Amino acid sequence: METLNKVIVDPDFFETIDELRKKNITIADIPNQADFDFSFATFPPNGKLTLAENLGPIDLDPSNGEKVMKSGEFLLSGYDESTWDYFALEGSAFFTSHSLIVVSNERYIPIIYLSTHFITRSNLMSDNSQLLIYADDPKSEAKRHYAIERSDFLDRYSPNGTLLFIDGPLIGAQMTGYTIKSVRELHTKGIIPIFFVKNSVSNLATDNIPELKGQFNSDLHWSSKMLKKFQRTNLFKYADEHSKKSNAKIFCYYKAFDDVSTQRVEFHIETYSMIKERIDDILDLVLYLLLVNGDKRNPQIRPIAIAEKYARAALQRGHCERLIKGSGLIPTMNEERGFV
Repeated sequence: METLNKVIVDPDFFETIDELRKKNITIADIPNQADFDFSFATFPPNGKLTLAENLGPIDLDPSNGEKVMKSGEFLLSGYDESTWDYFALEGSAFFTSHSLIVVSNERYIPIIYLSTHFITRSNLMSDNSQLLIYADDPKSEAKRHYAIERSDFLDRYSPNGTLLFIDGPLIGAQMTGYTIKSVRELHTKGIIPIFFVKNSVSNLATDNIPELKGQFNSDLHWSSKMLKKFQRTNLFKYADEHSKKSNAKIFCYYKAFDDVSTQRVEFHIETYSMIKERIDDILDLVLYLLLVNGDKRNPQIRPIAIAEKYARAALQRGHCERLIKGSGLIPTMNEERGFV
């Protein structure tokens, strides 16, 4: 645990700000603080869905989840991130706070990693600079840097033998290759990565199961209607037809509250093979951790919810707003009102 309970700032963090100061860039839009954009959190279309269990609802037992939690058999950790995005005339600045918390007997132990990237479509801006990045698609480039940072961060700081709860999808567009590589690296340390998706437009189940086809808007719509509180769907297996072993996962939807949407929990197929005999206990634990958090407005399992709070607080603690003001990025009147 000696590497935890600290904030780590990327070595290029302040140097990038200095580069911006030299360029005297003028900001154009209101800065935006939000979780990372997982709007692509759906399934690629070239995959195959099969049933890993008989179709239908399965009861979850939160009291068993509490027993699993208190047994101390599993060390628990959670990951989330927060971002500040600044869109300027000359390019875009992306600040990211990566947050990992480990659940100990007495408290939550955090480690935070702060990074920033300035990405531009201008060769003139990026010439003769190692820190200002040229890219035709700045948002896609920012996601690539995020994926690399997240993988390196989790591999370096996640304690061995942990159940690691990660906010976001396992398979999703350009993130997939980085995420699966990260999963396999985590496996070598006995770490079990488990992924959570709150918002998704996927209709994989409802399009591929004959009795469901055409009846529901999405898998979330179907599962929310079908499940009662403290239930999950059967497990599904999804495999990419072009890379069946690599891009394959087991997933299900689960429901904690009657009046709140279901969520999806996902395991890489190789992760699932490691925990198959304990899958019921782990899914009961997931429900228990969500109930313990108790926030219907933002339903998340407790370790991820705490990681999110640290991620957001760390960006404020890093005084990103002051750094931007000092770098030559001149806020508009609306932006001045938006600074905290």
